[in-house]
Amino acid sequence: MRNAPTILHLDMDAFYASVEQASKPSLRGKAVVVGGLGPRGVVATASYEARVFGVHSAMPMAQARRLAPNAAYLVPRFGLYRSISEQVMALLHELSPLVEPLSLDEAFVDLEAGEVAWDAGSARLVGEKLRADIRAATGLSGSVGLAASKMLAKIASEQAKPDGLVLIEPGTERAMLGPMTVRTLPGVGPATGDHLRRAGITTVDEIAEAGEDELVRLLGKAHGHALYAMALARDDRPVVAEREAKSVSVEDTYDVDIHDRTRVGMEVQRLADRCVRRLRAAGLSGRTIVLKVRRYDFSTLTRSETLRGPTDDPAVVREAAARLLDSVDTTGGVRLLGVGVSGLADYTQEDLFAQAAAGDGVEPAAEEDVAEPVAEAEAAVERRWPAGHDVRHAGHGHGWVQGSGLGRVTVRFETPGSAVPGRVRTFRVDDPELEPVDPLPLVPEVPADGVGV
Repeated sequence: MRNAPTILHLDMDAFYASVEQASKPSLRGKAVVVGGLGPRGVVATASYEARVFGVHSAMPMAQARRLAPNAAYLVPRFGLYRSISEQVMALLHELSPLVEPLSLDEAFVDLEAGEVAWDAGSARLVGEKLRADIRAATGLSGSVGLAASKMLAKIASEQAKPDGLVLIEPGTERAMLGPMTVRTLPGVGPATGDHLRRAGITTVDEIAEAGEDELVRLLGKAHGHALYAMALARDDRPVVAEREAKSVSVEDTYDVDIHDRTRVGMEVQRLADRCVRRLRAAGLSGRTIVLKVRRYDFSTLTRSETLRGPTDDPAVVREAAARLLDSVDTTGGVRLLGVGVSGLADYTQEDLFAQAAAGDGVEPAAEEDVAEPVAEAEAAVERRWPAGHDVRHAGHGHGWVQGSGLGRVTVRFETPGSAVPGRVRTFRVDDPELEPVDPLPLVPEVPADGVGV
């Protein structure tokens, strides 16, 4: 570990939801939930106002609606999120050649490599200026953590949320980490946390006191060694400059082997959805779907299927993963399952309905319900109007879709620069004067002469 807090971790605050609030004046200060709105939809991001009600990312959307029935529920606009992410990442690259993006809204930066910081004082100045530059460029807030290692910088940014900066002085790491819960450390999820709790270990100090041998006995060699080092604040991982990913995957190891075939299938579907969320967060799609199964006897089987074109459609990935599972014998039990996507590209196969038996060629991010049961043909038309997406009406101007159903679409007419919430109008879904359009910039562009447009 270095002796100055020159590793920076940036995490944008409730990124997707904050973008939606910034672009929609009527939603500022209100509970906003972004994610798939279909029966199997999950929450991608919830605004801080929605989190008060217990809504959080990865929660089933149906549960979120029960907790916060009056929140605004919107379909993601990944094209807009990617464009804003590019602005933020460009600001990070101005600080250093070593920028390691983790997702659209999160990255590590090595300030020492950029020769912009060498001690706590200079690092703090860089972090505060970065936050101000991000707000000026995007209108959004980001939280910054500064420390002598990647692990501690990420913990610091979490403490800084929302809209803050926390710097961990070298030499204070052990004292700071000690009383924290074991879940603070990277790689300690619910299953590992419960396993440690059953062994009487609930804090980082107690991990250190247990000793390396005991952790190896409880968690295995690799995980035990790594967790002990983290508890002692040891982390020498370098910031790695952006490089092309070869695959995106997720996997879960189960404390108790799964024997029920139906449960195995449900787990594979859940993993497929998680994999797609990670794929979309990276702005990628892929052609090859991979299933990994580790059985009760530790034998590991891998199956793959290559599609005709790249996709980030959750239905396509789920169906491919289910087909792959059909070829695997899970008799005796399963201890690990994983779903991955390789053959990555930065675009999506247009003809999605040719890949998914149940697909209908609509925008894959929508996963949208209509308000009431309607004729199949009408439902297909209504899916052209995902909640939260941008539209323009010949007579009323720019707006966004509040909802649709029963052959109608409701639009609120406002722009990011509107001083007050916009007016609401309802139209037939086939109104010829209403059309989908691209989002407007969150911050108005200023021309070369310095006069706003």
